[in-house]
Amino acid sequence: MHSIFYYIWHMQKEKSIDHALRATWQAVAKIYNEQAAKHDSTMAMAMALLYIDAENGTPSTALGPSMGMEATSLSRTLNSMEERGLIFRERNPEDGRGVFIKLTDLGIEKREISKSSVYQFNQTVKDHIDQQKLQHFFEVTDLIKELIYEKSIFND
Repeated sequence: MHSIFYYIWHMQKEKSIDHALRATWQAVAKIYNEQAAKHDSTMAMAMALLYIDAENGTPSTALGPSMGMEATSLSRTLNSMEERGLIFRERNPEDGRGVFIKLTDLGIEKREISKSSVYQFNQTVKDHIDQQKLQHFFEVTDLIKELIYEKSIFND
């Protein structure tokens, strides 16, 4: 039998902003991973395909920050993508130390599948949520990010 404290904690958890964000993102990540698995991929690989410039490639140093991925995770993802023939690495002709990540023909093909999945997700959500509510959602998430970036949440 659960105590009253368990129920209070459980109710508060369900109503907390961080829980709502985390639970929603976990649900989104789950369906994206399920969709990616149908194409012998992962959500991280599908996301990387979308962040790589299809025509010119993308500097490897710019990819991690734009995707919000740690260097170690990104390196594993890129190695796996290279093994699967989705990308190749090319030295920056202007700076021999830099590397561009470029898509292969297969990578471009898989990028279109990823793009289609993201479009379908967004369109389905837009079809079920009033435009004004969606605008408020973006305003709220932007404000949360701003508070975090300004270090306004925890004043140590």
